[in-house]
Amino acid sequence: MTTSTKRITFTKKSHACVRLEKDGRTLVIDPGVFSEDDAALGADAILVTHEHPDHFNEERLRAGMAANPAAEIWTLKSVADQLSAAFPGRVHTVGDGDTFTAAGFDVQVHGELHAVIHPDIPRITNVGYLVDGSVFHPGDALTVPDQPVETLMLPVMAPWNKISEVIEYVREVKPRRAYDIHDALLTDLARPIYDNQIGALGGAEHLRLTPGESADL
Repeated sequence: MTTSTKRITFTKKSHACVRLEKDGRTLVIDPGVFSEDDAALGADAILVTHEHPDHFNEERLRAGMAANPAAEIWTLKSVADQLSAAFPGRVHTVGDGDTFTAAGFDVQVHGELHAVIHPDIPRITNVGYLVDGSVFHPGDALTVPDQPVETLMLPVMAPWNKISEVIEYVREVKPRRAYDIHDALLTDLARPIYDNQIGALGGAEHLRLTPGESADL
């Protein structure tokens, strides 16, 4: 699998959902219940990291798939099993180590399990996606890919993490830049604390977009 050198436009959607655009084609990751109603509309390909509703919302996925009959989904088995019958031939099951091309983007799959929420809560499967060898979305896990990452989509606030773990994660991945995602639970009052501490201690450029804002990567 080759790594693209073409520029990617990243658009932040609410919470964990991101849109990546290149050569007029659009890849959407994790359009969940906290994302906008139209989060998956216009997608040529959709990636889902796991089955939790803030990452996987069937209504939004169905809207995106209906709007573009050529759109396809790549996801793990627990999500694919819920969608395959409705979209025969358009839903692909992937797991750790797999590689594929979606909407012109080269994608590598990393990781297997959701982060621990509490020892009494069984862990579910979760995969992260490294797009074009440069942009990594880990879903709900602190997975460290076995290759360099230029842009990390950083799960900044979740029931399963704390800020020290977020900072250490940035240090382990060593990206050039880290953009906040998974931030719907983070209040505006707390954002400056996270910005200051992650920016000062993470060792990478720490950035945050409001939903709907875009940046070239």
